[in-house]
Amino acid sequence: MGRNLTHGPWKDYTFPCWDLDLESKSLQDLLSSINKPVVSEIKGKSVVLSWTPPSCADGNVNQFQVGCTYEVTMSSTGTNGKFKVVYNGEETTVTISELRPATDYHVRISAVCNSVKGSASEPTSFTSAITEPDWPAPPKLINRTKNSLTLQWKAPNDGGSKISNYLLEWDEGKHNFFKECYLGYQKQCKLTKLSPSVGYMFRLAAKNDIGLSDFSEPMRYYTAGSVPATPASPRLVEAGATWISLEWSKPNGVLDDEFITYVLEMEDESSGYGFKVKYNGDEFACTLKNLRRSTSYNYRVFACNSEGKSNPSDVVKYNTHPEEPGPPSKPSVKGKIHAHSFKVIWDPPKDDGGSEITKYVLEISGLNAAENAGALEAYPGTLENEWDTKYSGTSREHVCDQLNPGTRYRLRVYCVSIGGQSQASEILTVQSAAIPPGPCRPLQRSGKSRAKEVSLRWVPPDINGGSTVTEYTVEIGELGSHDQRSVYRGAELECTVGGLLPGKMYSFWVKAANKVGYGPYSERTDISTVAAPPDQCSIPIAACKTASCVHVNWECPPCNGSEITEFRLEFGGVEGCMEIIYCGPAQSYEVKALKPATAYYCRVQAVNAAGSGHYSDTAICMTPASVPAAVNVLQVINPNQLEIIPPSASTCLAIQWEEPCCHGSEITGYNIEYGDKQIVAVTTTTNAIVEDLQPDTTYRIRVQAINGIGMGPFSHSIKAKTKPLPPDPPRLECTVFSHQSLKLKWGEGINKALTTASTQYILQMEDKFGRFISVYSGPCHTYKVQRLNEFSFYNFKIQAKNDAGEGPFSKIYTFRTIRCPPPQLKAPKVQILEEHTCEIIWETLPPMKGDIIVYTLQLITGRDTEQVYKGPMTSFCLANVQTSCEYKFRVCAGRQYQDAIGIQELYGPYSPIVSFSSHKHESTSISSETTVALTKIPKETLSDEHFAALILVAFAGLSILFAFIIQYFVIK
Repeated sequence: MGRNLTHGPWKDYTFPCWDLDLESKSLQDLLSSINKPVVSEIKGKSVVLSWTPPSCADGNVNQFQVGCTYEVTMSSTGTNGKFKVVYNGEETTVTISELRPATDYHVRISAVCNSVKGSASEPTSFTSAITEPDWPAPPKLINRTKNSLTLQWKAPNDGGSKISNYLLEWDEGKHNFFKECYLGYQKQCKLTKLSPSVGYMFRLAAKNDIGLSDFSEPMRYYTAGSVPATPASPRLVEAGATWISLEWSKPNGVLDDEFITYVLEMEDESSGYGFKVKYNGDEFACTLKNLRRSTSYNYRVFACNSEGKSNPSDVVKYNTHPEEPGPPSKPSVKGKIHAHSFKVIWDPPKDDGGSEITKYVLEISGLNAAENAGALEAYPGTLENEWDTKYSGTSREHVCDQLNPGTRYRLRVYCVSIGGQSQASEILTVQSAAIPPGPCRPLQRSGKSRAKEVSLRWVPPDINGGSTVTEYTVEIGELGSHDQRSVYRGAELECTVGGLLPGKMYSFWVKAANKVGYGPYSERTDISTVAAPPDQCSIPIAACKTASCVHVNWECPPCNGSEITEFRLEFGGVEGCMEIIYCGPAQSYEVKALKPATAYYCRVQAVNAAGSGHYSDTAICMTPASVPAAVNVLQVINPNQLEIIPPSASTCLAIQWEEPCCHGSEITGYNIEYGDKQIVAVTTTTNAIVEDLQPDTTYRIRVQAINGIGMGPFSHSIKAKTKPLPPDPPRLECTVFSHQSLKLKWGEGINKALTTASTQYILQMEDKFGRFISVYSGPCHTYKVQRLNEFSFYNFKIQAKNDAGEGPFSKIYTFRTIRCPPPQLKAPKVQILEEHTCEIIWETLPPMKGDIIVYTLQLITGRDTEQVYKGPMTSFCLANVQTSCEYKFRVCAGRQYQDAIGIQELYGPYSPIVSFSSHKHESTSISSETTVALTKIPKETLSDEHFAALILVAFAGLSILFAFIIQYFVIK
């Protein structure tokens, strides 16, 4: 633990060995010195309290403005009564509300800081102001008749002044605005000559010498009346099988704002219990549920108000509706099932829904086309979803006729009554008797025509006899002959008949069979075979005319019954990837624009009206060699990509290309053309460096390949530009000198034509080992070198570079930093020595690299400045100090050093100004931030100051020693 000195210049310095109990006791004493609160803005129910924080002995209040809270307590029963906490927080101005008017209050305050609470201040007394009465409660109804209302109310809080009158207002039953109906001191009022069964609105206000209170909440009260007239009978809105909805109207003579309730009674004649209440409320409609279907009920209604119950309305009778009947029984077949008809019967439903069945409806679902016994599984969607009405009437049996033989049918029946339509019965599945299938439709050709075979197809007969077709038989006969033979027998619907002659007419028939037997033949179908394509051509003959031209001819094959219309010649460099290059009647063709020294393949095909014959065997031919092809890919590359170390990029260009096709003869070299038709011959390499060029110049370049046969064509031309020469170094100069930095600048006077946006600068500085290291690299023209030693020489050189390369380094430039001025001193301190003498003291600076430190003290009076001291001392006594006058002082440190001229002085900035006001018995020293009251220092406090001064001197000596050691190693 430590303690803070609260007096003297060392009040902010922390010392050990301080007692915690003494510190808490001192803080509690300071917190207990708080002044009593100040009362302002006194009103009837609120007041504003304010206070000042506790202060130290030296008048410093800032110490308690942070982290200090305040507790405000208040009593309305005297200073010895119970005080209640009304505020706890950090604010010094608060508004206390919820007070009672015209009441004496006593208020006091306590301060709390760091969990230490001071004693409460002296109480401050005040009396709350007198106000108008509080908001009264609404008046209450204590008695009523048809023509009068008696109201009573209670007195509210009078606000410190006795209530003189009560103001009662009403709306006279017109609901438009309030007007006065009573003004007096009594707390009860009787209003007479009112209308029966009318609602009146009332509100109340109290009045004292200060004014009128707010009105109470308005209340509505009704005068007494007579029982309602007999209402009309209830009316039927809608009825169902188990519910009925009824409505009724308001009786005659009932006012719009009169509260009426209604009682609905119902009688079930079959129960024998009479009428029972089914509804009691203020609505005009009601729905009765859980009734029996198709039953009659009696209804009547009463109207009720506060005076009693009216006579019942006339009795009315309403019936519930019947329900839909239940489903009939599952239909069944009566008698024998025929191929085209059968008889169906069914039983009535077990539940008729409360009404007589008016009709039965029989529905049937089945396939329209004749099919076998598996039709239900083959077409389930058709059987389930497509229902047709077969019968509608009161009879419970029906003969289903006009059916398809051997077809499976589904039947269901439902019934209809007044209550609605029933659900369908269970489904009956019946299959009619089967017969042999009918005749098939005529045969049709299937697929393309062929010379030696015919593909046939057919469809099943329209009426399949009710049984699945198990087999089809196809027969053939020549045209004009009565002989027929079977060529196919099976269950498929198509077949292929082979072994026929091309171009001949044939007749065909088909018949179907099921488990009953065969049906009749179909109608005859006449079909002719087609002619055959030509035979395969013989191998063609290919002869080379030049290195890029081949002549091909071939012979005509047998036409196979149809004249050949054209030949198709396929030609290509790969045997499996040839393309058709000729179609026509000629028997020879000349192929041009071929590659030299390349193998080519060809074959031919003959075509007639019947189709295309097979391709011939493939013929092979080889074209002779030729000059090389033109170079296709030519580009400029970076010279560093080559293995040869290139000359300057400003006088040479590196190019590269891809080797072209040699056309059967190996490439022996290349010619490079650039500039004014200058040609350079190179070996078989595919790259080269073109030298002896002009810097920053554009050239057109093209390349030509050479082999043993000759020179090939030139490639396309490309444009290439040489780079400019590298830049010269700029002139380097120092624009700003400081004791620890140098700001360097370059770029003035250089050739702007050689300076581009890509120009970079490299600045180097010599270190203590004599090596130049880079301190900056970039496009800027200035750079600030920092962290330098004062009054020291430094060597620099600079270099420029761009896309053309790095330029040479400049000469070595030498610049020196300046001496460091002393730092700014703290504000001096002023002490009174005698009545007319004061002492000014300021801090001490150590010598700077052996240079002596001197100080200059200035006295400022008004706009005039006077130097009262200059020398190495750190204090000065000013005599002839006049009382009741204000003095201002400031001090600065100077550094004395020896140079070639002589002894020079370098001064730092002045300290902040300290103001001093001389008085008869005390003096005040005010810094730029804080004002401190100086008093006579006790002897025991001076001993603490001397002890602190010795510690500071020791720390200062160690700091100077460490500073010299660190500086020595940095210089080395």
